[in-house]
Amino acid sequence: MIVRIVQILLMVAASVTALAGSVAADRLKDLTSIAGVRSNQLVGYGIVVGLAGTGDGNAVLTQQAMQSMISQFGVVTDAANINGKNSASVIVTAELPPFVKPGQRLDIVVSTVGQAKSLRGGTLLMTPLLGADGETYAVAQGNMMVGGLGVAGGDGSSLTVNVPTVGRIPGGATVERMIETSFLENENLLLNLNQGDFSTTTKVSEAINQVFGDGVAVPLDSTSIKVRAPMDPAQKVSFISLLENIEVDPDRPRAKVVVNARTGTIVIGGDVRVRPAAVTHGSLTVKVTEDTKVTQTQTTALAAGVAATAPGAAVTTPDSTITATEETARAFVFDPGVELSSIVDALNAVGGTPSDLVAILEALREAGSLRAELIII
Repeated sequence: MIVRIVQILLMVAASVTALAGSVAADRLKDLTSIAGVRSNQLVGYGIVVGLAGTGDGNAVLTQQAMQSMISQFGVVTDAANINGKNSASVIVTAELPPFVKPGQRLDIVVSTVGQAKSLRGGTLLMTPLLGADGETYAVAQGNMMVGGLGVAGGDGSSLTVNVPTVGRIPGGATVERMIETSFLENENLLLNLNQGDFSTTTKVSEAINQVFGDGVAVPLDSTSIKVRAPMDPAQKVSFISLLENIEVDPDRPRAKVVVNARTGTIVIGGDVRVRPAAVTHGSLTVKVTEDTKVTQTQTTALAAGVAATAPGAAVTTPDSTITATEETARAFVFDPGVELSSIVDALNAVGGTPSDLVAILEALREAGSLRAELIII
């Protein structure tokens, strides 16, 4: 089945390649990112209240957190007297986009860390969100949206739909601090390719110089291109808006075969080639059958000239049968420079399974016949 899927993907890839001349090239905003213009992760610890008995119960962590929160309002209580069945300890995460200003809103994700069974109907109390430097960059609070559902019966049976212990609050955090960036102070921009390739960096530099003039862009390595930009902020923004819309036809990537060992998914790039090679595919099956043969014995006695026969003890004898079956070896030959479609056709002809395909590809690589990088994830 997997091999058939790969064959269909190859047919689609071949059609796309044939139409490459009529398809627009990729924009730089889709191929690259600007160094220093990135998101930052935020995390915080908070309390969710208002749950319908699906909270942490008597978990010490939640009781201590509730006591600390309540004490801020002048209420003195002991943690042991707090029942947390309607509250839960949670971890709140968010992503702070670049150039976000104080007062703007962020989406947040709330996840349980204790024994809570569901966050449905809960309300997150004010939670500071910290950056990697330990500073507070946003504050979160609000009513959660939970897509999961968990139900338990009195006999111990339960039903869970999706994940009820994780919820979201759209716009649930308010930005309190802006992350400083050197974007406006830098004289040069650094474009980083999403997938490093020397040929593509050269093409990107040539395309930029063709629009803005020679010497504006200089390739540094297989990933980065240095671009000279205006120092005036307004001009720099306009310059980048023009820069990121330049279209470039990226070079073909390296030949790769990617195998997902967990799911059996195999993706083979269109530029994969093999040198001359002969492959034999077969299997040997040995079957051992254990059986027991029972024989009834007889006892004969002679008295006064008369013979009498009586049944004796049964005798058991092991009976083992060993059979070996070996499939006829199925061999196929790859000619010089054979393309991927021929490889798939050959594997389909011998009825190869995904595991067979992986074994054959690994053997071809070890033999030096596979002209591709084999990646197992």
